[in-house]
Amino acid sequence: MRITRFTAPTRALTVRSRQAPAASWRESAGIAARAVILVAIVLFGVLVSRVARAEGLPVETVTIATDAGAVAFRAEVAATEEDRATGLMNRRELAADAGMLFIFEDEGERYFWMRNTYISLDIIFISAAGQIVSIAPSTEPLSERIIPSGGAARFVLEVVAGTSSRLGIRPGQTVTSPSIAAR
Repeated sequence: MRITRFTAPTRALTVRSRQAPAASWRESAGIAARAVILVAIVLFGVLVSRVARAEGLPVETVTIATDAGAVAFRAEVAATEEDRATGLMNRRELAADAGMLFIFEDEGERYFWMRNTYISLDIIFISAAGQIVSIAPSTEPLSERIIPSGGAARFVLEVVAGTSSRLGIRPGQTVTSPSIAAR
């Protein structure tokens, strides 16, 4: 706002005039543009942090001793509560030799579901001693049906659906990995 002072012989007169409408519009547009850019930067940061977290999990080799020989998977390790809660949610693909190893603090009955999981999985429940307790084969993507371990498990390995039957993986077999050995 611009203030102009006129002096008349009898008294001072103050006239207030607004800035030109074009300048005011430009200023508002500039503020709006900066706000949009700020929101975009924040959203991009959130997206990048989620992707980095999902893809930034440690990876280790998990080996299962089958009747036909050892079978190895490159598994992401979900050892924190947040990582276990997220698991393989929102993933659209998983390599045939990949998986996710869930590590719990203690051995107990485990319950999983397929909420927001787009890939059908075999869920392999493993005891603290490294023995396969049970397998939930070819789970239904996006299902909220509860999948129990059917016994005490401290570890859970998720792999692509059909892998267990194709490779002869069954309950009673031994599973090894650095994380399983360290517990």
